[in-house]
Amino acid sequence: MIASLRGTVIGIELDHAVIECAGVGYRVEATPATLATLRRGEESMILTSLIVREDAHILHGFSSGEDRAMFHLLQSVTGLGPRLAVASLSVFDAGDLSRAIAGEDSKALQRIPGVGKRMAERLILELKDKVAAFVPAQPESVLTPPLPTGAAVVAEQVTDALIGLGFPDRVAQPVVEGVLAENPGLDTAAALRAALTGLGRK
Repeated sequence: MIASLRGTVIGIELDHAVIECAGVGYRVEATPATLATLRRGEESMILTSLIVREDAHILHGFSSGEDRAMFHLLQSVTGLGPRLAVASLSVFDAGDLSRAIAGEDSKALQRIPGVGKRMAERLILELKDKVAAFVPAQPESVLTPPLPTGAAVVAEQVTDALIGLGFPDRVAQPVVEGVLAENPGLDTAAALRAALTGLGRK
């Protein structure tokens, strides 16, 4: 099993990055928040989980051990596969997702693309007891230092992340400024999710 990668980031797309390790480029699927921690041309380390299917071997990447553990836990739910697990972690980080499940917040869980009322209820039923202890847990590994939370710094980082994901600056910058004008206290990950939601409506 490939548990992690350390190498040069040679490409970043909307849903994946390519990391070159010892001359081999590995395609790693990841959430927008994880992709935002990567920069083209720079060396990075990312935790991974290898999913083996009949037609493909797929690497999923994570910026923290907590998110990777939640990715595995989600797939223990009946009918929930890797794609829906990634979608869940694209909307919530592991801590927020755990709190929603432990708090039986079905409406919050239905914000996840592909999760309807029945799946939300199944998540709560099958995982409530398992995430109760997971909620206060600290990430087992943090691969990058916490980002500064000043609004100007957050705006710059989120705009850079969106540009790295393929959005032109003239489109990304106004959306980021609008998000932070409404919620100036957002951190980088939350601002990125809000900006992606806004861009998805355009």
